[in-house]
Amino acid sequence: MPSFQRHVFVCTNERAPDHPRGSCKLKGSVEVRDTLKAELKARGLAKLVRANNAGCLDQCENGITVVVYPEQVWYGHVTVADIPEIIERHLMKGEIVERLLLPDQPHLGDKKQLPALEVT
Repeated sequence: MPSFQRHVFVCTNERAPDHPRGSCKLKGSVEVRDTLKAELKARGLAKLVRANNAGCLDQCENGITVVVYPEQVWYGHVTVADIPEIIERHLMKGEIVERLLLPDQPHLGDKKQLPALEVT
């Protein structure tokens, strides 16, 4: 069984186009997920970080939602253009990308630094 250092979940939930809360899939989350997976593979990180689909993460108003475990860091309004920064700063260096951080994450306290990937 593979042992990943982090799991990144990208909401790909789909609702009807006229649903009042919208849906991540209709906002482009499949492209975000595909870009994340491709970038991890291209950087040789696919064996350290697992990128997965997620069903509804109940953050529909916050654009495409991405959550990183084990830290439980929630990002919102994520675009394809944000993926390199999330990989470089959060996944590789352990730095929270504050501009994408969803509000009300009390479990983070005043943490600004997380464990970096252990690349061998």
